[in-house]
Amino acid sequence: MNRSNVDIFEKVSGQLLSLYEEISLLSKKSPNDAVNKFKLNFVNKLLAQSNDYLADKYKPFDDFEAFDEDDIPQNSDVVFILSQYLQCFEKLRSDNVVIRNGAWFWRVEGGENDKVDDDGMILIRTVKPKKLKD
Repeated sequence: MNRSNVDIFEKVSGQLLSLYEEISLLSKKSPNDAVNKFKLNFVNKLLAQSNDYLADKYKPFDDFEAFDEDDIPQNSDVVFILSQYLQCFEKLRSDNVVIRNGAWFWRVEGGENDKVDDDGMILIRTVKPKKLKD
């Protein structure tokens, strides 16, 4: 991973979390209601970006790419899939972060203008991965 990968991670995972929270609220009220096409379009775009970013190693399901727009999914279906993607993003994060002096950092490849360690890596501050115990 490099600095650009971290930027993409932060953007896409943040958008996933936002969608998850919004559709979770809808799902709690009406789990069997269909997601409207407007929202589904954005969900599918974000899933496509996530699939490209996560690749085979972290992608949650080999046989799932996006929701079929002709067979509109229910709110609960979208929540289920988004939660799987969020878990995979957190797995990727936990595989690429370290703790130093009580703070969490991405450990990624440095660029030519970065002050790198002996392995050519730099640290970028991040949040603690979810589901990790201190």
